[in-house]
Amino acid sequence: MKKAIAFALIGLSIASCTPTEQGAGIGAASGAVIGGVATGNVRGAAVGAAIGGVTGAVIGRVSEQPGQCYYRDRYGRRYIDDCPGDYR
Repeated sequence: MKKAIAFALIGLSIASCTPTEQGAGIGAASGAVIGGVATGNVRGAAVGAAIGGVTGAVIGRVSEQPGQCYYRDRYGRRYIDDCPGDYR
């Protein structure tokens, strides 16, 4: 029950943030969990949170660019380019 309440509070706390802030928050939380599990100590969780936060912020920052769309080529690689003229 405590976990469900914690996840609900985390979700509500980032609901009104910008995409950059949301990306940083989600990245930091994910990085902390992965770093903690991988190393089994707090230092690993802190490093994971730092790396995840920076990575999430970069990804969130890209999503704030107006007129830019994400595309995926036939090999599965993602790239960003101008959106079609009639896209909204």
